[in-house]
Amino acid sequence: MKLSDLTNHAGEWLRGSGPQSEIVISSRIRLARNVSGVPFLTRATRPQRQVLEARVRDILLGAQVSPQTLYVDLEHAPEIDRQLLVERHLISKQHAAAEGARGVAIGENETLSIMINEEDHLRIQVLRSGLQLEQAWDQINAIDDALEAKLDFAFHSRFGYLTACPTNVGTGIRVSVMLHLPALKLTGEIEKVFRAAKDLKLAVRGLYGEGTEATGDFYQISNQTTLGKSEEEIISEFRLVVIPKIIEYEYHARKALINDHTIALDDKVGRALGLLRSARLMASEETLFLLSHLRMGVNMGRVKDIDIRTINELFLLTQPAHLQKISGKKLEGDVRRAARADYIRQRLNGN
Repeated sequence: MKLSDLTNHAGEWLRGSGPQSEIVISSRIRLARNVSGVPFLTRATRPQRQVLEARVRDILLGAQVSPQTLYVDLEHAPEIDRQLLVERHLISKQHAAAEGARGVAIGENETLSIMINEEDHLRIQVLRSGLQLEQAWDQINAIDDALEAKLDFAFHSRFGYLTACPTNVGTGIRVSVMLHLPALKLTGEIEKVFRAAKDLKLAVRGLYGEGTEATGDFYQISNQTTLGKSEEEIISEFRLVVIPKIIEYEYHARKALINDHTIALDDKVGRALGLLRSARLMASEETLFLLSHLRMGVNMGRVKDIDIRTINELFLLTQPAHLQKISGKKLEGDVRRAARADYIRQRLNGN
């Protein structure tokens, strides 16, 4: 597997093949781990970071955590490649923008990525399309066990796994689900999600996690408590309580749109499709906004002649780094907006 192979298809988080994927875009579980005896990265020297990165890289590649593993040296990778990995949710924005020795191991089908020297020494992440939290947990738990057999992780008998940020101490787990909630946004009922999340002490973030806003009606719901509950308890609460409630809200809002606001719904979807099929300049944020309405229209049966996979791919392949990789050159300003509009027209008009 090569980095260039990633630009030919949508990533796992937009594959659209998992359970309830019309609303649940993806399920993600992430574990924060640090190597015992090595300072946290905020205190580590440059040579210590280099030694740690080389050591962990060799262990990851030798442990066969995935049938095919691609390792990217982020310290020396071009900026566009780092941005590509951010757009595919394989590394964080912070990891891409950092300095010094760091890297990421990417597993087959992009269901797995392991960041080295991000905020913690290791950030192990498993992504699955749709609502597949249990499957994601089974995979990441096995990988964690395999790595812990080769690395002595920093662990306290009372506090659990020790992490750079106190909010991750304990299990070190972050469970998050990416949801597409356009009907709740259109009906003005998205506050229901925020209230439910607040009551359950959950975080609501945008498309690219912490510090980002909800673009294209995508919302990440994640736990904030990692201490005092087991991994299984946190995952079970998400799977049985949190996500079903939000899914129910969105289905109810979609039903209300069809029953009470059919003309307005079809107008929103039709305008989105018309602009996407005819515009000559298209910015990233506008593209996500219009594709969100079109995706809703396809899932609700209002648009018959467009495949949902095409829309899912357009969400990703029209992002700046992907677009430049496809074009094979650097694109800026109106040139990039024109290239994006051209690409969208070709895909939607079947040219």
